Amino acid sequence: MNIIDLTENYYKHYFCCLEDWSEEIKEAGNHKELWFNEMKDKGLRVKIAVEDETACGMIQYVPAEMSVIEGKDLYFINCIWVHGYKEGIGNYQKKGIGKALLAAAEDDIKAMNQKGVAAWGVSMPFWMKASWFKKQGYQKVDKNGMAVLLWKPFQADAVPPKWIKEKKRPEKTTGKVTVRSFINGWCPAQNLIHERAKRAAKEFGDSVDFQEIWTADRDVFCEWGISDALFIDGKSVRTGPPPSFEKIRNKIGKRVKKVARTRN
Repeated sequence: MNIIDLTENYYKHYFCCLEDWSEEIKEAGNHKELWFNEMKDKGLRVKIAVEDETACGMIQYVPAEMSVIEGKDLYFINCIWVHGYKEGIGNYQKKGIGKALLAAAEDDIKAMNQKGVAAWGVSMPFWMKASWFKKQGYQKVDKNGMAVLLWKPFQADAVPPKWIKEKKRPEKTTGKVTVRSFINGWCPAQNLIHERAKRAAKEFGDSVDFQEIWTADRDVFCEWGISDALFIDGKSVRTGPPPSFEKIRNKIGKRVKKVARTRN
């Protein structure tokens, strides 16, 4: 198993987070590719774990200034993922690949003379576990709901990062159901939610005011303090794990009926 920088021959695997076997992931559209093309000249780094020319793991990280945190001279890990499904190439987890990816990223970040690295994890025992990062020497420095911000300083004068938190929420549109989809592009799972919400909203025609808010634009993200999220009439929809198209459509449909009753 080797850790390499992302090359063009692995783009298609990277854009779908190694899940090119999945029909569901195709619903996510090309947002990750668009995000990649926008970020590749802004400090984005991607490494791929390869075994017998098969991409089985990946890590992507960006300068703190281009991420969802406040930080200086730091990099932020968007995600680290080792393929863990039976489908496709099979399960590669619990073989030390995640640790190898993280170590390679840390060495790369040190070589850029950055003062440390930050990562996010969740306090629940599933993907991107905060407890896993703690085992790799990371310290908790901030929390936002279930999202834990951790970091590992490389230099004594490194300053701990902080989450950039929600600053405002979308306002309702009078006489219509307001659907606002915040999309950053880096995560196919979140892109999938966006595409489902857009398709569901379209079914209700003029009864729904749908708007996409592209938060890969740093100024847009900082205005809202929201990276990826779905709001229906100002209320946040829980998006982990991704809700089905039917569930999103039903939520919108209930609001459409309520607005229609109010109007009558």
